[in-house]
Order: sequence, then structure tokens, then C-alpha cells
Amino acid sequence: MSTAVETAPVTLTEGAVKELYKLRDQQEISDDFGLRIGVEGGGCSGMSYILGFDQKKDGDTEYMIEGLRVFMHKAHGMYLLGMQIDFQDGLNARGFTFNNPNAASTCGCGTSFSV
Repeated sequence: MSTAVETAPVTLTEGAVKELYKLRDQQEISDDFGLRIGVEGGGCSGMSYILGFDQKKDGDTEYMIEGLRVFMHKAHGMYLLGMQIDFQDGLNARGFTFNNPNAASTCGCGTSFSV
């Protein structure tokens, strides 16, 4: 029985999707796992992003984004609504980036924010 919801609160760019599929295949992650997107307290700006493969937990909502199962705790949606996740692979930056319209400020590394 699927609990996937039509519209996810976040989007993934083509670069992010490509890198996530690559990581999933390289690490041989089973179909029981999905991509967890969320927030947690900490970081230099007060809250940090969570991005990694995990199993579904109580309180999660499941979304399908570009064929990827995505899990997000319901309470995290208000912090992440409208956020775009990208993957940069350039000379000046390499890694996932978070463009969050809800962030009042972000740290220099871009992995933590405040609201």
C-alpha cells in the first residue's frame, strides 16, 4: 500500500537527481530505503539540513520525486516548503546545495540556516 503524496514540498534539480541515483547505485542501497530530507537543531545558524538514505519512520510522509522515494517528517515541511536541492560539481564548489526561501539567514557553508 503506497502512501506517496502527489506534490512534494521540495524539488530536486537534474544535477541532484543524477548524483543521488549515482550514490544509491554505488552504495548498493536497497529498495527499502529512500532519500530522507529534513532538518535538525545545530549548525552555526541554528538548524542543519538532513540529506541521506534511510528507512521510513513513524511520522514520515513519503513522496516520489523523479522516481526517487523521498521521506520527510511531517513537522519539517514548514521549514523546507519551496526548497530546491541542487548538486554542484565545479572548480569552486562540489556537493549538494540548498536554496531555501524560508531561511532568514544561512551560514557560509550553506548547510545550516535560521528562520
